[in-house]
Amino acid sequence: MDMNQYLEVFIEESKEHLQTCSEQLLVLEKNPEDLSIVNEIFRSAHTLKGMSATMGYEDLANLTHKMENVLDGIRNNQIQLTPEIIDVVFMAVDDLEAMIYSIAEGGDGKRDVSDAVRKLQLIEKGESPVGPGEKESAASAETAEKISGFDQFELTVLQQSKDQGFNSFQITVELREDCLLKAARVFMIFEVLEQVGEVIKSNPPVDELEEEHFDQRFEVTIVTKESKDVIEKRIMKVSEVDFVQALPLDLQNVKEAASLEEEKNSRAVLEQEKQPDKAVSQKAASKPAIKQSNKTIRVNIERLDILMNLFEELVIDRGRLDQISKEINNQELNETVERMSRVTGDLQTIVLNMRMVPVETVFNRFPKMIRQLARDLHKKVNLEIAGAETELDRTVIDEIGDPLVHLLRNAIDHGIETPEIRKANGKDEEGQIKLKAYHSGNHVFIEIEDNGAGINKDKVLNKAISNGIITKEGALSLTDKQIFELIFASGFSTADKISDVSGRGVGLDVVKNTIESLGGSVTIDSKEGHGSKFLIQLPLTLSIISVMLVEIQKEKYAIPLSSIIETAIIKKDEIMNAHDQQVIDFRGKVLPLLFLKDVFEVPEENETDSEFLSVVIVRKGDKLAGLVVDSFIGQLEIVLKSLGNYLNSAFAISGATILGDGQVALIVDCNALIH
Repeated sequence: MDMNQYLEVFIEESKEHLQTCSEQLLVLEKNPEDLSIVNEIFRSAHTLKGMSATMGYEDLANLTHKMENVLDGIRNNQIQLTPEIIDVVFMAVDDLEAMIYSIAEGGDGKRDVSDAVRKLQLIEKGESPVGPGEKESAASAETAEKISGFDQFELTVLQQSKDQGFNSFQITVELREDCLLKAARVFMIFEVLEQVGEVIKSNPPVDELEEEHFDQRFEVTIVTKESKDVIEKRIMKVSEVDFVQALPLDLQNVKEAASLEEEKNSRAVLEQEKQPDKAVSQKAASKPAIKQSNKTIRVNIERLDILMNLFEELVIDRGRLDQISKEINNQELNETVERMSRVTGDLQTIVLNMRMVPVETVFNRFPKMIRQLARDLHKKVNLEIAGAETELDRTVIDEIGDPLVHLLRNAIDHGIETPEIRKANGKDEEGQIKLKAYHSGNHVFIEIEDNGAGINKDKVLNKAISNGIITKEGALSLTDKQIFELIFASGFSTADKISDVSGRGVGLDVVKNTIESLGGSVTIDSKEGHGSKFLIQLPLTLSIISVMLVEIQKEKYAIPLSSIIETAIIKKDEIMNAHDQQVIDFRGKVLPLLFLKDVFEVPEENETDSEFLSVVIVRKGDKLAGLVVDSFIGQLEIVLKSLGNYLNSAFAISGATILGDGQVALIVDCNALIH
């Protein structure tokens, strides 16, 4: 039997089962006693195992089988669920997802999953998945990472000590789980260390160790004349110490390793951010379906694209027929065209709805990402999602994933404080992030709100001035909202140091550019000490848009209605000059004028001596501008067509459309003009 005919269904259903596993694992982590959740995960894993074996993907089936055994042991109370076991099951799900994506991209689904299999087998035997050997390797791996935590003074001390013949060690100490007086044991260990050398740094800091704000493990960096073995033996003499490892700290090697690790992690983060979008694209590519009350059929996205292209041609012909009927003025023809317009209008609604995809296809991947990021940053974060059923056009869905990833990572890294700081400020230790989507008119709004530290206006202003984004004089006249928007500037970052999450000044400028390229906008509201809210506004669809048709000499241009505030007729003598720019007074605001015939270099054929000018007032965020045209033609629904690869660099032109009379009208990109 040829299994290829079932491949698409297998990939799609596998993704759905893995998504269920991820979602239910997050729920299980908060409710470890609820075995019904384990049953739900088990059912998805069991189905996935059977499908994989049927399709001939043995590696997939074997890993799922191991995971299934552990889940079966948990639901039958043979295995006690712990955070470490949940981590291992998450690891197995991540491996399974990677294998499915490999198959979806034409690969064989092969992957080295020996680590996940070994840990699952240890759990199945009733052993801990994190053995002593792994503690040592984990400590070794962390040593290179910890070097980046030293400040310049500490690095200088370490270097000078090395020059004077001292040894530098990074010491990892782990106390027994049943240790009652952790602070007392830490004090005794520090006494031992001070007898053999000098303590340079501890992680967590000493004050947190004294208050027992750590689990069982902590690290200490010392300089000493003693050897590794002597240090380890002396610390092990302190009672209730379970594990000690002293690793030599070779500054040069570790610095190089840290640099390579940072570069590798940065690449991994970028890949991680791009990969889920691929998953969203593929999921959207096969999942959009014609939904009825009780049935759903899967429709290949290519067929929907063909249907959309054919309908776009129909819209163009509808416009042409409408124009012909007005010229001929035949009653029967007018009635037929009117009826055809109503039918095509209904058809347009159906076609667009078929392309609509719930934003949950993007939102679903965030809980797991936030869980991992919060753990990496030692923060407690709860993500609350609302409005995941809100629908957007597939083309918008494909593009919105990356901006949302950046904003959520920014909220956790810059917004939410550590539990200690939140507690000191009288807040709940667990930070809250709300991700909400909803419809309003012809737009979809997505809100990302956190109850973290908010935006420090002074810090943003000082950084913007030092980066040359604004001048000190210009900073005095900025409103709070304008100050917040400075964080969208290219290369801007308030992070004190570069990390895997932030600090390179890349992210928020990409967010703004991507959203504006989709015809949307993003605004910020923040209150220092209470949190921030990012509001994204997006169009429902990008294919068919409403425009104002204008004329410049004999050429026609289309300006999207979503950018227009109003139209106006002004007198030429109302125009003033300010800073080499022609402006007008628009309701108390200075409004710059842009003459489109000059911007697009339209050949001037008919000179008019009229004392009046036609102006279209457009907006980009808080910025306004007046576009001067020769005349207004009227509003129209048009089909947006790309200009192709050869003309994609045309300034302030986002595409073109074919009008009813066969003429081509260029679509004006108001964002580029105002920018």
